[in-house]
Amino acid sequence: MSEVFDVVIAGGAVHGSSLAYHLLRDPGFKGRALVIEKDFTYAHAASTLSASSIRQQFSSAINIKASLYGIDFLRRAKDILAVDGEAPDVHVREGGYLYLATQAGAPVLRENNALQRELGADTILLTPQEAQGRFPYLNIEDLSLASLGLSGEGWFDGYSLTQAFRKKARSLGAVYREAKVVGVERDGSRIAAALLDDGARVACGAFVNCGGASGARALARACGFDVPVEARKRTVFQVSCPTPIPDLPLTIDTSGVWIRPDGTGFITGGVPDPDVDAPGDFEPDWSQFEEQVWPALAHRIPAMEQLKAGRAWAGHYDMNLFDHNAVVGRMPGLDNGYLAAGFSGHGIQQSPAVGRGLAELIVHGGYRSLDLSDFAFERIAAGRPILEKNVI
Repeated sequence: MSEVFDVVIAGGAVHGSSLAYHLLRDPGFKGRALVIEKDFTYAHAASTLSASSIRQQFSSAINIKASLYGIDFLRRAKDILAVDGEAPDVHVREGGYLYLATQAGAPVLRENNALQRELGADTILLTPQEAQGRFPYLNIEDLSLASLGLSGEGWFDGYSLTQAFRKKARSLGAVYREAKVVGVERDGSRIAAALLDDGARVACGAFVNCGGASGARALARACGFDVPVEARKRTVFQVSCPTPIPDLPLTIDTSGVWIRPDGTGFITGGVPDPDVDAPGDFEPDWSQFEEQVWPALAHRIPAMEQLKAGRAWAGHYDMNLFDHNAVVGRMPGLDNGYLAAGFSGHGIQQSPAVGRGLAELIVHGGYRSLDLSDFAFERIAAGRPILEKNVI
């Protein structure tokens, strides 16, 4: 005999757990929710291995709006996600983002900044001299413009956020099961049941694919369609510098190399080959550090010539090969199938907005707060990409 749940969520990391929490806090939802997660340690989850940053410095309205809600949620997370008087700490630090541009990139920063400010983001443009006045360690010789987030941007602890969502969802009645969804049973235009690797069949009123880099595409195919999502490895390097570099924002160099503070040192990363699929590969790419990251840092912050490398780790983006933006909403051809995939590095900062939006879609049949329709799968079928210029 099958188990029966009103909503079955495949994938219990940050998006699956955000959805479970938002479902169960919605007064309109009276059912039971099951979250199926293949690994309760979350050792290889993107939300664990991510650099866990948040910004509004995007070029598309939907990404800006999603992250504006994200920072508001993170600021209030201690109260929102508290359980039995125990408040989680997701370690939010609003250290800002600093985008640097040459003459060729300056018009894009100006255009983006106008939209960001129109939507309420606290970002400003700086001349190279103004940037160096704030951050005197910068080499500005090849710069034409900079964009700085004064508030609402920075970094946090992604693993702590995932665990806080999970704990709060469970306190509200969500059931978590350690297993893997290996298939589905269709009944016409509906998903009738999820099929698990332990042989179980779980009947569902609604089915949600939050399978991430390792599972979203296979689950989509099992549901009868394809989504162009593949794993892309990103290596993060810990470094220290003998020369103090105070108040460094998360800085994105013109080369694409980024760096931000982390404890008493820094973490940094580069731009890997966008065409190399990397399922199961979690080995740090030290050649990238030697050939790309260190030279770029030494050029932009001359004191970094003397940096010392520490440990490194690698994680995966669930990269949407179509336009490097999230795919969120209803699955095509299904009345009760939903999808959250392809976040391409933006996922953890967008998890509060995506969880809330999917919950509204499932419970109420449409978005009631932030309209996430721009993320719908239909844009892929129609060949209508989201034109996001600020992808890192």
